[in-house]
Amino acid sequence: MQEKIDKLVRPEIRALAAYHVPEANDLIKLDAMENPWPWSDAMRAAWLAAIRTAAINRYPDPAARELKEGMRRVMDVPDAAGVILGNGSDELIQMIIQTVAVPGRVVLAPDPTFVMYRQIAVVAGMDYVAVPLLDDFSLDRDVLLDAVAVHDPAVIFVAYPNNPTGNLFDAELLRTLLSRAAGLVVIDEAYAPFTDASFMSCIEDYDNLLVLRTVSKMGLAGLRLGLLAGPPRWLEQIDKTRLPYNISVINQLTGCFALDHQDTFLAQAREIRSQRAQLMKGLQGLPSLTVYPSEANFILFRTPPGCATDIFSGLRKAGILIKNLDGSIASLRGCLRVTVGTPDENAAFLAALEALLEC
Repeated sequence: MQEKIDKLVRPEIRALAAYHVPEANDLIKLDAMENPWPWSDAMRAAWLAAIRTAAINRYPDPAARELKEGMRRVMDVPDAAGVILGNGSDELIQMIIQTVAVPGRVVLAPDPTFVMYRQIAVVAGMDYVAVPLLDDFSLDRDVLLDAVAVHDPAVIFVAYPNNPTGNLFDAELLRTLLSRAAGLVVIDEAYAPFTDASFMSCIEDYDNLLVLRTVSKMGLAGLRLGLLAGPPRWLEQIDKTRLPYNISVINQLTGCFALDHQDTFLAQAREIRSQRAQLMKGLQGLPSLTVYPSEANFILFRTPPGCATDIFSGLRKAGILIKNLDGSIASLRGCLRVTVGTPDENAAFLAALEALLEC
């Protein structure tokens, strides 16, 4: 069998590792940037009543028109922009790359950033160029613009705020990037609920700007629903790569229901911002840690040399799961990332971390 696999599977695919999601079991789950608050019983009952009308025997609206219009409104998409919905923003990233995928063309992104930009580019047979960030995880203007000039990327992905670092890149530099780049520039605003910064209003100013959004971080991670906004002529081409009926009947009904309860999710986002400030203060008060600023719903911090994996394992033994980034790339050596949880979850995490640092 291995001989057949080696013969038929492309070498670059064999070299990849599948995206790994660890088992959380009964742990306090602070590893995946999820909203920690479940729906109330009343809201869940109203949702069940809404989806009871689902015509499961029929295909869904292929354009998800009602949901699309609701998301346009809630996410302040300019009237002149086009919109495509995806099964999570991951599918939209895949669609963008497939639209321009030609062997030898380049996908470019900062490094470190969201790992699926690289993964999908490689699967699509494109070259991937990673532009290293500075020590404080900001963009190096000269290095970035030189890389764009040299490689002429078909697509540039910029997570804003960035994952896993949590910081916002300089907005003026991104405007320069949009002006200099001949290809598409995708501003991935997955963490929009937790920052006031956005390029959504700039779509009409640039003919190569696409903006990604998702509902995952605002409290609907299980729904798998993303939005891509941009110039209609570009979206007309990208939409050709979308599989039919990609937004299910249940997801369309649930999405519309969630938009009707947007005030609940906005209130939770405000609370997450407040808890982020408290968690940041708590981390900064612990010895030997370097804590990085965050405009997202997580915080990246660096542990003393050689301690990250032991701390990660110790937290897991204490019933708390966070993200271990140590060993992924050199610039993240010693780094761990924690999602902002409920007050009780954050307190448990800080107490367990403090105990481990004292050892």
